[in-house]
Amino acid sequence: MTETSVTLSDSAAKRIAAIVSAEAGKSALRVAVEGGGCSGFSYKFDLAEGPQDDDIIVAKGDATVFIDKLSLIYMAGSQIDFVDNLLGQSFQINNPNAVASCGCGTSFSV
Repeated sequence: MTETSVTLSDSAAKRIAAIVSAEAGKSALRVAVEGGGCSGFSYKFDLAEGPQDDDIIVAKGDATVFIDKLSLIYMAGSQIDFVDNLLGQSFQINNPNAVASCGCGTSFSV
């Protein structure tokens, strides 16, 4: 099942494809929303072998991302981006549902 409400930037797609291709047995990046973090929710990133039964699959080029349906509720309309700047390299979620976020970029509230 493919869901288009979450998108990947070109830089995120390239970075995900590079990371996954370097890890034997892994096929995608899994993004999940968990309770916690300094703003109430936080994003969790893991490499995954395959999708779970309730996963939504987001793909662009050679990159694949799995998001469970519960996390998708909080991420609808988001773009997953990869940023490489003076502060370092990281995946960032540009989430229109977040009403507050923290400086680390991995925690938010709705």
